[in-house]
Amino acid sequence: MAWRMKTAAEQGRAIAAGKLDPVAQVEAYLDAAAGEPRIYARLTPDRARAEAMAARSRAKAGLLRGPLDGVALSWKDLFDTAGVATEAGSRLLAGRVPGADAEVLRLATLQGTVCLGKTHMTELAFSGLGVNPMTATPPNVHDPRLAPGGSSSGAAVSVAMGLAAAAVGSDTGGSVRIPAAWNDLVGLKTTAGRLPLTGVVPLCARFDTVGPLARSVEDCALVLAALEGRRAPDLSAAGLSGLRLLVLEGLPFDAARDAPVAGFESAVARLAKAGAQIARNPLPMVDEAMGLSGVLFAPEAYGLWKDVIEAHPDRMYPLILERFRTGAQVLAADYVAAWARLDRLRAAWQAATAGYDAVLVPTAPILPPDAERLLTDPAYFATENLLALRNTRIGNIFGLCVLTLPTGLPATGISLMAAPGSEDRLLRLGMAAEAALG
Repeated sequence: MAWRMKTAAEQGRAIAAGKLDPVAQVEAYLDAAAGEPRIYARLTPDRARAEAMAARSRAKAGLLRGPLDGVALSWKDLFDTAGVATEAGSRLLAGRVPGADAEVLRLATLQGTVCLGKTHMTELAFSGLGVNPMTATPPNVHDPRLAPGGSSSGAAVSVAMGLAAAAVGSDTGGSVRIPAAWNDLVGLKTTAGRLPLTGVVPLCARFDTVGPLARSVEDCALVLAALEGRRAPDLSAAGLSGLRLLVLEGLPFDAARDAPVAGFESAVARLAKAGAQIARNPLPMVDEAMGLSGVLFAPEAYGLWKDVIEAHPDRMYPLILERFRTGAQVLAADYVAAWARLDRLRAAWQAATAGYDAVLVPTAPILPPDAERLLTDPAYFATENLLALRNTRIGNIFGLCVLTLPTGLPATGISLMAAPGSEDRLLRLGMAAEAALG
């Protein structure tokens, strides 16, 4: 158990030092995962063992390919794996077996990472709650009766429960950050377009992003580098003294529950104590941009999936089916106009935030809700899903990169939002914030 709960970076260093056998570690993960069927949709034991054996040989020869060579990762079940089913949490894609790995998986494999298997997820990635009665709902690490967060639900839980060193998920409206926050992990939403989406089952191509879920900021930096096939950024110069951080007032706190706000405010106070300069203001373009969400996300999702969905709508969970079908009600002219308006609002955001190193919000304004009630009370599902995704969607709608960190209060997170393409700088800031938050 001890090594399974260590960070990916710690495991990588131990493999390099000859203190950890990657083959033994993979066997430990596979044994533990076999007893938790609600987390992995399917394991890839033959591949994992072969990759671990190759890593062990490289370690003995002093030829490791990088800091995560031999480290075992889980992959959300929308990343294609050659010869292994990739079904995106949907019965619509049952039996879908791709012939090649997703490009990010191919690159990570070249860096020596080990593929443990494919984790359960929300149906076609279109919900932030993580419940999926059509396949499986992973348990929240704090309480199996609670929703795990989605759509990268199994990804988060696989790391939180020691069933993978780190995980790779996707984020279209919060799907990395919500499950990371609700399971006390670090999660990175990358800038749209930074990582290739070739071989990734899409939801909304203009918003879809790939990102890591892990135990530390260092792990997120290392996984991101592996996904890109490059060296990880140097995080050693991280510090908070003199940095300017903006708490985004207004919408992120509307109808927010007490615990997430308390966790957030406690975290902000510790960042200030560590030397960060904290300002608090609303930004006028936020409400308008968020109001465009319904015109932008659902039409693209439905446009991509309508033929598949309408051929077998009975294979979908009704609440997710209904959410997709709302996209049919949006006029093409309104969709085009919304994107034109959003481009202007994005420019306004960049101008308003240019003087800050990051913008801060509570990652989710609610705690993980009761999973059973979500599946039996449609009104509750709708309200909790909209609230769960509200704060994270700010980062997607403005095209930002975002890092969520645990606040220290269970199942709550603080998100640091930064300009598009500034992941390396954000990770350095996140490293310093992580140290301040303890």
